[in-house]
Amino acid sequence: MAAELTPPPRVGIPYRTQMEEVRGERKKFDNYVRSIEKAGGEACEISLQLAPNELAAKLKELDAVVLTGSPADVHPALYDGMAHPKCSFSDPRREATDFALLDYAFAEHIPVLAICYGIQSLNVYLKGSLIQHISAHDPSTEVRTAIPHADSEQTKPEFRHAIRIDEGTRLAKLAGALEAQTNSSHHQAILEPGKNLKVVARAADGVIEAVEWTGDSNWVMGVQWHPERMVVEDPLAQALFRDLMAAARRVPVQA
Repeated sequence: MAAELTPPPRVGIPYRTQMEEVRGERKKFDNYVRSIEKAGGEACEISLQLAPNELAAKLKELDAVVLTGSPADVHPALYDGMAHPKCSFSDPRREATDFALLDYAFAEHIPVLAICYGIQSLNVYLKGSLIQHISAHDPSTEVRTAIPHADSEQTKPEFRHAIRIDEGTRLAKLAGALEAQTNSSHHQAILEPGKNLKVVARAADGVIEAVEWTGDSNWVMGVQWHPERMVVEDPLAQALFRDLMAAARRVPVQA
């Protein structure tokens, strides 16, 4: 008898914004879909239009979560901040969806990869705070305008810079080194890390580039860059998605 095939992990990915979902704008969203599928997962798109009971039913289908980037900013009121003039618009439906996904992921011990806006959302969910505009927080910062790089997933060059990774971390193991080159496409970042989040990588200017969850054994990682745009040619980007899938496959089947 042939061995029974294990179905691919089902990975929930929320739309980047309500407006992009309504307009059917998928170009950047599809980078996440392709990255999950390339790593052996099944991308489960999470609408921002779902009623609470519909979202709750959708969550029960998931084995992992990828919190996507977004042109929106997490509303400063969620971390007791006053809005900076350079803050972008907020998206209440995205915020509510992210927090529902995180509620479920932490309760059911399913792994989470939080990317760019996603790491900021994760941090605020865990009662951390954000730098609302990096250059205003530190006028000497120049790393956000680093080396132009023609990324194979993008139609125009992206800026890249080096990050320093702490020894002994999951990220260091995945990178196989204590330094990596990442893209740079953000104006906000973590200020104070949330509860049980350990900072594991920084840029040369001190901006936090990655965090890992230490509250229990669950696989939860946040990165400030966009590995979904680098997954074609970058070993670390590939390793992040592969390790997420490996963690998802260890999740017990829900009764």
